[in-house]
Amino acid sequence: MKRIEAIIRPEKASDVCAALDKAGHPGVTVSQVEGHGDQKKWINHVRGISYKVSLLSKTRVEVVVKDEDADKIIKAIREAALTGEAGDGKIFVHDMANAIRIRTNETGMAAI
Repeated sequence: MKRIEAIIRPEKASDVCAALDKAGHPGVTVSQVEGHGDQKKWINHVRGISYKVSLLSKTRVEVVVKDEDADKIIKAIREAALTGEAGDGKIFVHDMANAIRIRTNETGMAAI
C-alpha cells in the first residue's frame, strides 16, 4: 500500500477530488494547511496597509492506494492540480505498513 499526500492550491481541491473519483478512487482526506516552499512571501494590501504574508493557505489531499494504482493516482492528482505557476504544490509518496478498520478490525487493503 502507498499513502499519497499532495499539497496543492486550495482552488484546485475540488478538481483533484473529481479526478480521483474519475480514476476510481473516491476515498480521500482533505485538510486545510499553511506553509511555503519556493514561493516564500508575498505582500498583501488591505485598506492601504501593506503587510508580508509568510505562510500561504494550501490544501492537503491524502489517499491510500494499492501499490499498482499509485502511478495512475499520482498522474490524476498532478494533471488536476497543475496550473504551470509557482505554488502548484508537491506530491509525496509513502509506504504504508498496514491499515486497520476500527469498526470491523479488517486489515490491509480490505480496511481501505
